[in-house]
Amino acid sequence: MTPVRDGEVATVVTTLEMTARPPPGPMPESSLRLVEWERPAPDEYRALFARVGAPWLWYSRLALADDRLLAIIRDPDISVFAAVDPEKGDVGFLELDFRQRSMCELSYFGLIPELAGQGHGRWLMAETLRRAWRPDIKRVWVHTCTLDHPSALGFYRARGFVAISRTIETFADPRLTGLLPPDSAPQIPLLAKRR
Repeated sequence: MTPVRDGEVATVVTTLEMTARPPPGPMPESSLRLVEWERPAPDEYRALFARVGAPWLWYSRLALADDRLLAIIRDPDISVFAAVDPEKGDVGFLELDFRQRSMCELSYFGLIPELAGQGHGRWLMAETLRRAWRPDIKRVWVHTCTLDHPSALGFYRARGFVAISRTIETFADPRLTGLLPPDSAPQIPLLAKRR
């Protein structure tokens, strides 16, 4: 075993890919709709990012200064979409990165935890793949980790993604750095630095 320093979190990251467009199928039903964010404001983006990702300790975009965040989310080769509920507003999002030639990285994909198990994830993935597989794309890839929803890896595999590599990532616990509230992700023990 490899020890992890106090104040840090470790996770096993699995990278998955799809190298052929999936066969067409029926669109899963959902009351949600997908709306492209052409020029997302940093605060709006971070708020939805945290709402979707805090239960899984997503922190990376919360740590970026506005200029660095805007350089990514307003890049012409990045597409950001909000999943919108007619009554509750923004309840999820996806981000597609086309900056590498012939490839699309599914950078972020998620819905608020309250929507888990209702079929909206299958709908969002169908919408995602429809947009990711542009005519010039030869590879769509994504990574998930052991901090994500327990069914995330199985979900991606069931949609046709194939696992190709595994890495270990360690990072400062965002609940201790102040990027996320201390009560975020209660399923992941908070190990403060010992003095």
